[in-house]
Amino acid sequence: MSSFKRNNVRTATRSDHYQEITDRIVAALEKGAAPWRKPWDADKAAGPLSPINAATGRRYRGINVLLLGMSQFSFASGDPRFCSYKQAKDRGWQVRAGEKGTTVFFYKQLRVEDRDAPNNGEDHTRKIPLLRAYTVFNAAQIDGIPPFIPPTLEEAPWRRFDAADIIMRNSGAVVRIGGDRAFYSPATDHIQLPAETAFRSPEGFAAVQLHELAHWAGGKGRLNRDLSGRFGSASYAREELIGDLTSCLVNSELGIPTDIENHANYVASWVKILKDDKREIFRAAAAAQKAADYCLAFHPDFAEAESIADDGDPDNAEDATSLARAA
Repeated sequence: MSSFKRNNVRTATRSDHYQEITDRIVAALEKGAAPWRKPWDADKAAGPLSPINAATGRRYRGINVLLLGMSQFSFASGDPRFCSYKQAKDRGWQVRAGEKGTTVFFYKQLRVEDRDAPNNGEDHTRKIPLLRAYTVFNAAQIDGIPPFIPPTLEEAPWRRFDAADIIMRNSGAVVRIGGDRAFYSPATDHIQLPAETAFRSPEGFAAVQLHELAHWAGGKGRLNRDLSGRFGSASYAREELIGDLTSCLVNSELGIPTDIENHANYVASWVKILKDDKREIFRAAAAAQKAADYCLAFHPDFAEAESIADDGDPDNAEDATSLARAA
């Protein structure tokens, strides 16, 4: 077989990860619901809902949180731990025969020679992005793995009932109470919220506060996202998508249900921008993770825990949140 034909075969069989993930999320959205939201199970609320690596204890981030959250094990097992077949084997655990894993992604940069650069004695290399796919299995699919013991409030104090209040207070965001709408105004740089009595529960009020804080975090002098879009525009849809993803990431970490009702028009607008650009969900997930990190850092206990956490993964690859720079 000629080299040309071999290359064509290789190209034809190579997976388009961006398109595959986008198609999955669009299909779920077209059914009328955001797939990164799950029904709240109060019986399992004691444990962390954010997926973690069973071997390293490291949290999955960005697009991987969405993908693992969409898996059938996200809430069904009550165990947030995932790991690869090799990681399980190296620890004497065994993935059961016939179990189907979930694909997650990591991003690496390859340094290659830039042949177009001038030959003046300097280092002429450039970095190209490489998206790597891995298959991971939930702890419920693995024999021999130790039982999952949820952290206590002493071990994870940021999951106390007052976590949202602490974050809001420490953020310094201007919050005004009144009216029947919740929103962040870039023009006046303030968050507007209805009175707490207008919400069905304290958790619902906390969820809405944190959702608007996600938009506030994108404001000028903070994360500097484009907040200029008007309702119905593509940029407005992107910002609402980032805000929704951010609040889900923050709420999952804090153990707060994401109880925010989105208008059907929002979901329809998300479908459109994702169909228009297969990398959009990766960018949105990366921006949401950055905003979630920004908001969670206002809780001193969480910030301290993160400062001593192992931030590397076993293959020395960066988390897929870095795709924001490559996409």
